[in-house]
Amino acid sequence: MPLDPQRTLNELKELRVLTEDANGAQRVAWTDRWIATRAWFETKLAGLPVEYHFDAAGNRWITLPGDSPKALILGSHLDSVPNGGWLDGALGVMAGLEILRRFSEQYKGRPPVTIRLVDFADEEGARFGRSLLGSSAVAGTHSLDADRNRTDRDGIRLEDAVARCGFPLHRFPEAAVELKDAAAYLELHIEQGPVLETLGIPLGVVLGTKGVERHAITFHGQEAHSGSTPMNARHDALAAAAKLALEIRTIARRHPDAVCTMGSVKTFPGIVTAVVGRCETTLDQRDLDAGILAQMYAEAQEASRRFAAEEGCTVEWSRIWSIEPVPFHPDLIEMAGQAIEEISGSRHLLPSGPLHDAAEISRAGIPTVMMFVQSLRGISHNKIEDTREDHLIQAIRALDRLADKTVAGILRS
Repeated sequence: MPLDPQRTLNELKELRVLTEDANGAQRVAWTDRWIATRAWFETKLAGLPVEYHFDAAGNRWITLPGDSPKALILGSHLDSVPNGGWLDGALGVMAGLEILRRFSEQYKGRPPVTIRLVDFADEEGARFGRSLLGSSAVAGTHSLDADRNRTDRDGIRLEDAVARCGFPLHRFPEAAVELKDAAAYLELHIEQGPVLETLGIPLGVVLGTKGVERHAITFHGQEAHSGSTPMNARHDALAAAAKLALEIRTIARRHPDAVCTMGSVKTFPGIVTAVVGRCETTLDQRDLDAGILAQMYAEAQEASRRFAAEEGCTVEWSRIWSIEPVPFHPDLIEMAGQAIEEISGSRHLLPSGPLHDAAEISRAGIPTVMMFVQSLRGISHNKIEDTREDHLIQAIRALDRLADKTVAGILRS
């Protein structure tokens, strides 16, 4: 039974029918639909000479034992955002399953190294706002004390939701045992952006995930009547924030792969007849280079103070969250480039702006790399998310080729 990418496509379509409604995929972690998705996935393991279990953090591990305990891990996630797409996360899990099947058949159930597949729990963080929950537990980078009291829109606590699914939060750190014999981690994912489509190529090698600086920025001015306050006498907090919203575009454009986003703006008192006295905003900045990220952060701070002074306001910053850039392993980047070139005839390297489980595994010291496959229209986290089927087939073949190269590298080490 050779590698069968068409089977993977058929299974992804089956999953789409099972978990989508008119608005898109509904596989949010820690919900009944997600639990049903995982039960469906378990049926795909029938007849394989594998062991499978859930770890203490709710991640599912499928293990095909090899002659060596050193393990090649393939993985991604089956959970989705609300109204999500059919490929985000699920492609990596189902492609990994097909490659595990191929190893099992080729080596009659006993490959030269152990092959493991992982479906990480709650990569998206869609319900409680804490992305990479399962993989951070495995990597030992979790933040349980800060996360346990997170609530969803119905007021349900994260700690209670995971316990309902059988995974007490206090036991999450025990999941770290799963990386004991890990030798390498590979992940296939849709790009979720427009770069590969713009270049007209199907596949790309991911250099790493960008670091993130995420802050709340509050401008303080003076509320005043919009009809009686002359323009030159105003202390308009929104005006200062608006200037910053435009300036961050200039800051980001100085660097080829940088992005800056002011994604939330709230004004107070927030009525049409009042000058804004307080404006609360958020700023998300990302780059693969830690030095550039720090520079952009400093430039945005300086600009906010300048615009606040121009408008007769003050400004305060508070950090929401940050993560350092995570570069992937250079040897695996080279192997991934070779595999993609052998399958598609081209090679392109690009950073990932979104975070992925691969970043957490890399932070744990495990050699890691990702492949991206082109996303049509650059759209993800949306029901119109899609990728050409011939590109999906190439992606599965390239991941399989990379898996073979990685196994050979593990055996040499």
